[in-house]
Amino acid sequence: MRYPPLAYAARMIGSFHVVLAFVAPLIAATTVYQAFDIAPRLAASRERWQRVSWYVVGIWMVGLGIWSHHFVGVLARVPQLRDGLDPLLCIASGLVAMLLAAVVLVVTNVATLSPRRLVLGGLATGACVLPMHLLMVASLHLPSVRVGQVDAMWAWYGLASVVGTGALRLVHVFRARHNRALSRRIPVAVAIAVVLGAALHVAMRVSGARFPGGDEADSAAVVWVGMMIGMVALVSMAASIGLSEWVTRLYRRTRRLAGSLDDLNDRLRYLATHDALTGLPNRVTLVDRLKHALAGARAGRGHVAVLYIDLDGFKNINDSLGHGAGDRLLCAVAERLTGQLRYDSVARIGGDEFVAVLERMRAPDSAHGIVERVLQVMQDPFVIEGTSLCVTPSIGVAHFPQDGEDVEALIAHADVAMYAAKQCGRNGYSIYDTSMRQRAERALTIQRGLLTAIEDGSLSLHFQSKYDSRTGAIVGAEALARWMHPELGAVPPMEFIAVAERSGQIGRIGEWVIREACRQLEVWRKRGLPPIRIAINLSPLQLNQPGLVDTAARIVAEAGSDPSCLMFEVTESMAMENAERTTLMLQNFRARGFEFAIDDFGTGYSSLAYLQKFQVRQLKIDRFFIQALDEGGTEARAIIAAIIELAHTLAMEVVAEGVETAMQAELLRTLGCDQVQGYYLSLPMPPDEFEQRCLSTPATLPF
Repeated sequence: MRYPPLAYAARMIGSFHVVLAFVAPLIAATTVYQAFDIAPRLAASRERWQRVSWYVVGIWMVGLGIWSHHFVGVLARVPQLRDGLDPLLCIASGLVAMLLAAVVLVVTNVATLSPRRLVLGGLATGACVLPMHLLMVASLHLPSVRVGQVDAMWAWYGLASVVGTGALRLVHVFRARHNRALSRRIPVAVAIAVVLGAALHVAMRVSGARFPGGDEADSAAVVWVGMMIGMVALVSMAASIGLSEWVTRLYRRTRRLAGSLDDLNDRLRYLATHDALTGLPNRVTLVDRLKHALAGARAGRGHVAVLYIDLDGFKNINDSLGHGAGDRLLCAVAERLTGQLRYDSVARIGGDEFVAVLERMRAPDSAHGIVERVLQVMQDPFVIEGTSLCVTPSIGVAHFPQDGEDVEALIAHADVAMYAAKQCGRNGYSIYDTSMRQRAERALTIQRGLLTAIEDGSLSLHFQSKYDSRTGAIVGAEALARWMHPELGAVPPMEFIAVAERSGQIGRIGEWVIREACRQLEVWRKRGLPPIRIAINLSPLQLNQPGLVDTAARIVAEAGSDPSCLMFEVTESMAMENAERTTLMLQNFRARGFEFAIDDFGTGYSSLAYLQKFQVRQLKIDRFFIQALDEGGTEARAIIAAIIELAHTLAMEVVAEGVETAMQAELLRTLGCDQVQGYYLSLPMPPDEFEQRCLSTPATLPF
C-alpha cells in the first residue's frame, strides 16, 4: 500500500513516529550545544550589562530547546491529539523549562564547581523536569500518569537528577577556554542528546502512560504539530548560535585590532624612549633613569656619576666610508659600551655622543676605574665592511652632588668635561671642575655675543701690512677680525673664531669679512691709495661650504671691487685634506678672477704634483721656520731657501709670516723671499691707521 508523503512520514514503527523520533534528539543536541556556547560567554563577560544580556538570551534559547525537545519527544509516542492542546498548561510547562535553563546557567557560571553546588544543582534540575513533564502531558489532554505510585515518582525524580547532575558537570567543563573547540562540543552534545532521549523514554515507561490509538490522519496531525514546534526551536537556536558565532568573530577581530593597536602603541612607546639605530635608550629614558639614580643617592644608596662619551674622528669616517658604514660603526660602539656598562644605563643622545649613568657605587673614585676600563676596550679596532677602523672616545665625568644636583646640570657639566678631554689630546677622560664651568660659561657668552656682533659694530677688521722685501713698499695686507665684547672686552681671535666654528656662525662671519674688506678697498680707492691686495683667511668649515665661490663673487660684484684685489688663504693641511676638491675649488676661484695662497707651508704634506695643480699665487712659510732662524742653525735656513727656490720654479710668490726680529727680516731678504709680514714690521692696525701707513712716504722697511 502506498502512502502520501506526510502519511508516510507519519507512520509509526512500534510506538514511535519516525520523523519526530529523529527530530527530538536533534533538538536535544542543538540545545546542549547552545548551553555549551552560552556558558563561556557568561564567563568572559566583565560588565554587568553583558552578563545580563547573555543570561536573557541563554535562558530563553536553552529553555526553548529543553521544552521543545521534551514536547517533541512526548509527541513521538502519541498516536493522536483529538482533544487539542491546552495553551495555559503548555505555557506553564514552558515557564518551568525556562526555570530549568536558569538553574543550569546559574549553577555552572562559577570558576570552580564545588561538589555541594553540583549536587544541589542536580536536585534542582530534577525538581524542574518532573513538573514540566506533568504539565506538558496534561496540556495534551492525555491520560494522567500514575501519580499515586510514589515509588515511580521518586524513581523518575532520581533519574532526572542524575542526568541533570551529569549535564551540569559537562556544561561547566565546556566553560573553560581550552574546551571551546567544535571538535569537542559536537560529539559531547550528541552523546548527551542520546542520554536525554533515553532518560525521556525511561521516564515515559516509568510513568506507565497508555495513549489511545488513532488512524493515519491523527498520526499526520501529531507529526505536523511536532514538526512545527521542532522547526521553530531549531531555527531559533540556529539563529542564536549563528549570531553568537558572528559576535565571537567580531570580538576576535576587535581583539586583533586592539592587539595590533597595542603592538603599535608599544612600538611607538619604544621609539619614543629608545634610539632607532642602536636600540639604546634615548635622552628621554636617560633623564628618567638619572632621576631615579639621584633619588637613590639622596636616600643613601651609593654614589652617582655621569659619563659623557664622544667619538674622536667619527666625522672623517662618516665622510670617507659613507653614512651606512658610520651607522654600523655606531651600532658596534653601542654593543661594546653595553658590554662594559649596563644596557639600561647607556643612552645615545645624538650623532656620535653617548651618556652613561653610573649608580650605586661604593665610592666616587669607582667611576674612574670604570672609565679606564671603557677606554681600554675601545682601543681595539672595529671591522666594518672588511675595513679595520680605530675610533677612540673622549669622556667627561661629573659626580653627584659636587658637580651638580639635578639631571640637566650633571649632563651639561659632563659635556663640558668631555670637551676638556678633547682639548687635552683626545682618547682620554677629564673630571669636571669649576674652572671648566667658567670656560664653558665664557664660551656660551661668546657664542651669544657673536649673534649680534656684526649688527652692533663690535666686530671689526684690522689689517697687517705685507712688505716687499726688496723695495720696502706695502704691497698688501692680511685682513684680521677683531672683536670688542661689551662685557668680556677684547676677545682673542683664536678664541671667538673657534666658538664660531663650533656654533655654525663662521659662515656668516666669513661673508661679513669679505663684504667689509671689499667696502674698505673701495674707500681706499676713492681716497687715492695705490691698489693693494687684501688676504682673507678661510676656515675648514668655510672651505666645505657649498656656494662659497659664488657668494664671494656676488659680494665683490655688489661692492664694485676688482676680484684680483682679494686673495684667499687656506692652510696647507686644509688644502691637502681633499686635494682633488681643493684643485677644483681653486680653478673656480681663478675663473672668477680671485687669487689664492697656501698658508703655514712646510707643516703639512704637500706633494710637488699637487702644488703644480693648485697653481696658487703665494706660498706663506710657516712661522716655525722663521723663528728657527734666530737659533743660528743651518737647517732652517736651508729649508727656507729650498721652499723659496721651489716656489719661484712654480712661478709662485713667497711670503714669510711671523717676522719678529731685524735679523729674520734681513736673512729673508738675502734668501730672496718676496714679501715679509710680522709684528716686528707692523702690528695689525685699524683701517684709518693702515691708510695713514700706506700714505706715508717713503714706506720702507724699518731696517
